[in-house]
Amino acid sequence: MPDKNMNKNLDNLSTEELGKLFPVVITESNSEWKKWFEIEKSELEKILGKEIALRIEHFGSTAIPDLKSKPTIDILVEIPETEITKSKIIQKMKSEGYRFIPRNDCLPPYIMFVKGYTDEGIKVKSYHIHMAPKNHRGLWDRLYFRDYLISNPETKKEYEKLKIKLAARYKHDREAYTEEKTEFVKRITERAKRKNNKRIT
Repeated sequence: MPDKNMNKNLDNLSTEELGKLFPVVITESNSEWKKWFEIEKSELEKILGKEIALRIEHFGSTAIPDLKSKPTIDILVEIPETEITKSKIIQKMKSEGYRFIPRNDCLPPYIMFVKGYTDEGIKVKSYHIHMAPKNHRGLWDRLYFRDYLISNPETKKEYEKLKIKLAARYKHDREAYTEEKTEFVKRITERAKRKNNKRIT
């Protein structure tokens, strides 16, 4: 059964407390990450059905072989563009124990869920599940970044060095860690889009 009290406990923590509980830790690449994604993909298809989970992609650093990363699996789910569908998704996911995080800080906003976070820290397997229609370019353009790093080892190594440096600087500040990577990610994404000369659809 989902532990609803765990979610309430985390809601009461300050940003500083959350940073201490969930520090930024970069680990060696793990061949199991791809398997973890496939298992979670099957679980999401069971919960939502393929009429809601239209497409499911593994992105972020754990989707890139031989790249050191935070051991959290980032998943991108294409969903239909209706408010009724969003409400249904939130209800279904929360009932299965996923923690809902509305991303109203992004333009356009989207919905996000996390799994594997507890009031004692992160479990062995943790997930960030981002959901948006296919026209949310801010999310779907991340596949360009993923594919470019897979195909360009030198850029991948440059990104790895940046992440290690920032993780040391912002160990207890995940927001700052992510923000400091933004310029690099945007620059490489634009380079990848120019190279492809088309969007991923």
